This record gives sequence, structure tokens and C-alpha cells, in this order.
Amino acid sequence: MNLSFLSRLWRQQYINFALASVLVAIFWAVGQRVNPLLVLVYTLCLGNLLSITVTSMQSLYVAKPFPLDLLLFLSLLMLLTVPFYLLSTTAIWLFILPQSQTFLEFLISGWRLAFLVTFVFGSASFFYRSTKRRLEGRNLELQQSIDQGNAQLRLQDQELQRAREIQRSLLPREIPQIPGFAVAGAWLPASSVSGDYYDVLRLGDRRLGICIADVVGKGVSAALLMANVQAAVRALAVDSDSPAGVCTRVNRLLHENIAAGKFVTFFYGILDGDRCTFQYCNAGHNCPILVSGNSASALDKASGMVLGIFPEARYEESTIELNRGDRLLLFTDGITEAANAHGLEFEESRIADFAKANTGLSANDLISQLMAEVAVFCNADFNDDATLLVIAVN
Repeated sequence: MNLSFLSRLWRQQYINFALASVLVAIFWAVGQRVNPLLVLVYTLCLGNLLSITVTSMQSLYVAKPFPLDLLLFLSLLMLLTVPFYLLSTTAIWLFILPQSQTFLEFLISGWRLAFLVTFVFGSASFFYRSTKRRLEGRNLELQQSIDQGNAQLRLQDQELQRAREIQRSLLPREIPQIPGFAVAGAWLPASSVSGDYYDVLRLGDRRLGICIADVVGKGVSAALLMANVQAAVRALAVDSDSPAGVCTRVNRLLHENIAAGKFVTFFYGILDGDRCTFQYCNAGHNCPILVSGNSASALDKASGMVLGIFPEARYEESTIELNRGDRLLLFTDGITEAANAHGLEFEESRIADFAKANTGLSANDLISQLMAEVAVFCNADFNDDATLLVIAVN
């Protein structure tokens, strides 16, 4: 006899005692005089006999649908009531009650109580066990659903991780450089994949094409659209010396393939090392910030419509001269809209102030320290993809 069986048997006695107390209370409430000891003994005897027998014979009815299982159980209960009543009554007559009545008289007078105990206990036992089985079955189904959901989430996470690796491989592994300048970039997705994009294209020994873009939305759809933008830029930029021409051609191509409600903010410029100039066109993107000496200014000229909405949108371009020590910062709104605990955003002014205070840093150091500054500001809780490019004039 193991401890588990003894524990179940002990809990059964608690149930029997509680049932006896309820029956005595019912009799008292309706004004019927009854011997509490007699009720308790009947309940203990019948309860234990029924519990053991019904448990061992539950295979006869437990697999049947309701109400067939209840009918089979009640039929079994009726068959067991008579022999169990005879056994319980005999035990009480021989060992507990004084023999003031003949056994037949006691047998006839006590059958109502015994049958009531049997019916109440049997019904309570049936509904308890059937409810328990249903709950256990439901819990098992729920656990299986949770396990399946977790397996699907793990699979999705693996797929998203692979997508992130693929997307990361589309960005420049090594950023091309030209003499007299240093270009550095940082890309930080807010989730597994990103709608931000930057690229640096070699257009010759002394010229670089530099672009940064932000696809509206987040997640896989934005990442797929970003890949299309990248492919279009790489295909069209090498054949054009005009940033406005690149924007025009990419816009027409995207409009033919973009989903409704989607668009892309885009900035493209050509860095010319011989002329020390930067020619650019802005298609609805955040205006880059040029830090020269102790001043900072936004490249707010040559701004046009975002890409993908109007196929015949016109774009203009502008050119600036760059001087030694200048720092040009290109960024997405994941940087400027990074918010602290009070809801304040980092904004362009903090980018400009930080760059002015650190003009002596290299492009790589300025990138890493500015990204760290933004992360501290928002407690590393970026609500959107964050991308940053720095062009340093050495």
C-alpha cells in the first residue's frame, strides 16, 4: 500500500465527513430528528464501499457520451445500493447500535437514510469525477495548443532570424571609401527585420553614391519593400550622374510594384572627392544635418514627394561644398523619434548639438557614440528602426 493510495483514502474520509455534516444539517433544517452518529457511520461505510467499487468499474460508463454515461452510472448505483446497504446495516447492528430493535425492524426503518446517502454520494461522486475528467481533458488540449503555438513561434523566430541575416547581407559589408573622406554607417532594427535601408555605392575612383531610406511600416512587408528599393537603386544609380534622376526613376519603378498605402522616404546624394562637393536630392526623408565649424544646418533644399505614390512626381537637386573637418549626418526617424520615459523625443536638435560638440571624432567614433547617446536617452527602447550615416571630411 503506497503513500498515494493512503493520501487518496484520507481525502475520501474528509469528503465522507463533509457529506454527513451536510445531510445532518438538511435533516435539522426540515425538522427531522436523526441520529448524527448513525448518519456519519452510514456515510463512512457506504461512501468507502461506493468509492472503491465505482472507481474500479468506471470503464463501463466513463467513455460514453452524456447522458448515456449518467444513465449507466445510475443503473450501476441502483444495483450496488441493496448489497451495500445490507453490509452497512449489518455492521452497524452488530458493532455500534444497541439492539433495541430486531434486525429486520432496523433494516426496514433505516433504508430511507441509507438510500439517500447512497444517491447523494453517488451523484456527487459522478459529477465530480466527470467534471474532473473534462477539465483534465480540456487542460490537455490547451497544453497541446500551447505547445503547438510555441513550436510555431519558434519556427517563426527562426525564419525571422534567417530573414534578418539575409537583410543584413544586403547592406554594405564594407563601406567604400575615397581619399579625403570617411563614411560610416549603423543599422539597428526595432524588431527582427527592418524597413530602414542605407547603401554606399562606388561610382568611380573619387565618387560615391550615398543613400538612406525608410519604408513606411514595420516587419516583413516593410523589409521586402526595402529589398526592392535597394535592388532598384543599385540598378539605376550606376548609370546616372543626377540624384534627381535616380529619385525619378526609382519612384516610377516603385509605383508600378508597391502595395496600396505604402511609400518610401528616400535621400540620395553623390559625394565628389575631386570637387569636394555633395550633390543631393531628398524624396520626403529627414533632412541631413551638416556640421561645419561651430554651426549646424539642415540640408532642407531639393525636397520632394516620397517615393511610390505619384508616378510623375518631379524632383530637384542641390549641391553643397564640403570643407575639412565637416561632418554630414544622415539618419532615419528612428533616431529623432526615440523617446525617453517622459515622452520627449531625441529630435534633430540633439543630433546637431552632439555632432557640434564632437567634431573631432572620426566617422566611426561619431557613429558609435551618437548611437550610444540615443540608446541612453530612450533606455534602449527604440520604437522604430534606427539608421545613421556619417560622412567625415578629413
